[in-house]
Amino acid sequence: MAKLVRGAELATMAERTVSFVIDTEVAPAFLDDLFKFMHRHYLVPQHKRFKKVRRTTLNHEQNLAFTALDPEGKWQINVKMRAEKPIHVTMTPANETVPQTALDQLREDLFIGIELFEEKIRKTTLYFAWVEGEEVTPEKVPLKRRRFAGRIFFESMLFFFIISLLASIVLFIFLGPYAPIAVVAVQLVVVLFSAKIISRMGEWTISARNPNVHLLQYHLPVKEHKDFQKKYGKDTLLNMKKEIHEKTFGAGKELNCKTAEEVLSKYGFKCVPENMSTKTVNVYQIVKNAAEKFNLPIPKIIISNAILPNAAASGPSPKHGVVLITTGLLVQLEDDEIFSVVGHEFSHLKGRDPLALFALMSSEYLLRIYVFWPFVLFFGLFYIIFAMAAIYFVAKFFEARADLESAIRIGQPQVLAEALRKIGFRKLQLERVSAYRFQDWIGWDPHPPIYFRIERLEKMQTPVKVKHPFIRSIKDTVNGFLAIL
Repeated sequence: MAKLVRGAELATMAERTVSFVIDTEVAPAFLDDLFKFMHRHYLVPQHKRFKKVRRTTLNHEQNLAFTALDPEGKWQINVKMRAEKPIHVTMTPANETVPQTALDQLREDLFIGIELFEEKIRKTTLYFAWVEGEEVTPEKVPLKRRRFAGRIFFESMLFFFIISLLASIVLFIFLGPYAPIAVVAVQLVVVLFSAKIISRMGEWTISARNPNVHLLQYHLPVKEHKDFQKKYGKDTLLNMKKEIHEKTFGAGKELNCKTAEEVLSKYGFKCVPENMSTKTVNVYQIVKNAAEKFNLPIPKIIISNAILPNAAASGPSPKHGVVLITTGLLVQLEDDEIFSVVGHEFSHLKGRDPLALFALMSSEYLLRIYVFWPFVLFFGLFYIIFAMAAIYFVAKFFEARADLESAIRIGQPQVLAEALRKIGFRKLQLERVSAYRFQDWIGWDPHPPIYFRIERLEKMQTPVKVKHPFIRSIKDTVNGFLAIL
């Protein structure tokens, strides 16, 4: 996963040279393909924006250079990229009139381009994850019922609203005017047992006895990946995974190219170290450290063996909470970034946000049925749309507070911003359009737009000191929304 690391900026009367590095999970053997991708899909399609594009090789090292142009012809920026891990980038303004915003956008463009290539590479990468002492399970797309439950608790309250609406119709037949109260009671039971429900969505439980998640990525050229898919069925990857487990952890050996060679060669692959990367994440220690920062007990830790990066927390209280982390998040983020993301989830546990959001939605529902029903009859669907938009906007206060409290307690606002940039780089790209930003602000999503979250975190100075995080988050969120109007 690409990681943008800001370097020193050297300013003179004539120019400002900006040097930085972008970390990448791309194996060394594919760095040349990365530059080809950037050339073909980023520079060439925007030939009016870039000139003097050239790819060179110096001492077996690939280089990509180009000049970025201002659409109005006021300034130019000379860019040089060096294909090594991490990727080194130098941006040199050709004159004094280059605005800082242009440098920042160009830097983010390069980051997004590398992210897009990584996304492409993942489609032909073999991924394996293990937790010692736990059953070896395949990396797979979650089952439909798990996707459905995940949407209820993680992505949006929309599905929860639809279920409530359908339940209301059924219960009205039997309970008449008392049906809404029964619906809220059922919802409360679901919220109180949400930790148990989410726990069933994961494959592995992390504890002090088995704290680590072991990860292996083996990048394949497109042709080799297609040949592998044609030759072997879906069960082959699970068999490979079990065999690698037996040859390494089962035999007390370290996971590396040498120990995996025997299994890979059995399936027609020669283990090339430059194509492989391995990683061990001590998830228990990360969660434990976050719990100490928030002065909370260590919650139940569940690992979902899904390649999509995600994390969530739920439960009626910190003592009865659960934190779920996907292997995709562990693959794509560095340990310090995982730590900050977990800190965000601990803020939700600390604030009992699931209960708070349940109270918010239930109050609106009961008021709509018993008090505001004349408005519902008059305005119809427009009332529902407005009410839900308002609820989701308030929910954004909780998400903004979770970012802020992670920055305060963990002390790494820029690291959390980097994690969000990685996870949401596609959305970040779309949010450059003002109309899309506005849609994100008023949409049925409890999260503020990702551009706002990243900019807010990057402006914070460490250590972050805020007396009332929730009040500050309300103000920041409202000001962020008003800024686009």
